[in-house]
Amino acid sequence: MEFSSTAARFHDTVAQFRVYEDYLDSKVTQMDLFYLKSRELARKLVEHGHKGTVLSREEFEEKKAAAQAAEAAKSNTFYSRSRPMTLASAGKELKDNFLKALAEREEANRSGKMTSVIFIRDHNPLGQEVSGYIDYAHRLKTKDFEPYFSGKKKLMPGRSDLCYYNWKTQVSTSNSSPNFEVIYDDPNGLLFKNKRDKKILNVDPLSGPGEDSNRTFLQSDIYTHAVIYDHNIRTV
Repeated sequence: MEFSSTAARFHDTVAQFRVYEDYLDSKVTQMDLFYLKSRELARKLVEHGHKGTVLSREEFEEKKAAAQAAEAAKSNTFYSRSRPMTLASAGKELKDNFLKALAEREEANRSGKMTSVIFIRDHNPLGQEVSGYIDYAHRLKTKDFEPYFSGKKKLMPGRSDLCYYNWKTQVSTSNSSPNFEVIYDDPNGLLFKNKRDKKILNVDPLSGPGEDSNRTFLQSDIYTHAVIYDHNIRTV
């Protein structure tokens, strides 16, 4: 897959850094710190003064997500060989970026190496704008995804998902899932707490997604707005 080759190409670049700030720190020189007297200013100088040679935050997070997803799939090779996994996306000719992204993450979410949260904003069959967050791994276990990957059905958020909002009727719901606890009264905004490693996934577009998590914005011909948040589960 193209996803796997991209992950391999950038794995060595991004996998060694836990967060984007660590990546910027690797580009800061002692001379920068001497003259600027501030690590934060030095990071901004690196980020904005070396465009083309230094990854932007969005590029870093996308490539880290790709590398970690590939690593999760690689570490699951033995499991897959000993107990073949049926993938709903297998053999499908996928053209839309959103469906391709779901296919690239299907195996890791089914095996438990990764738990992804899908954000979708679009219009329902009644023409009403709706948005919501979906626990991908949980949906894979409770729904048949073959119709989604084959284009027979359209994946949409519902009232039983992590979060759902109908902009026309103003109906709003939130539900914790087997993988995530919904935290909606935090001063930082809407958060999801992973139930396995207790780490926080932050979906605020102006903030980092959190430790062991990555955010990928997707250009889709199917949806008005689509984002995937990947949370990688570390095994001891």
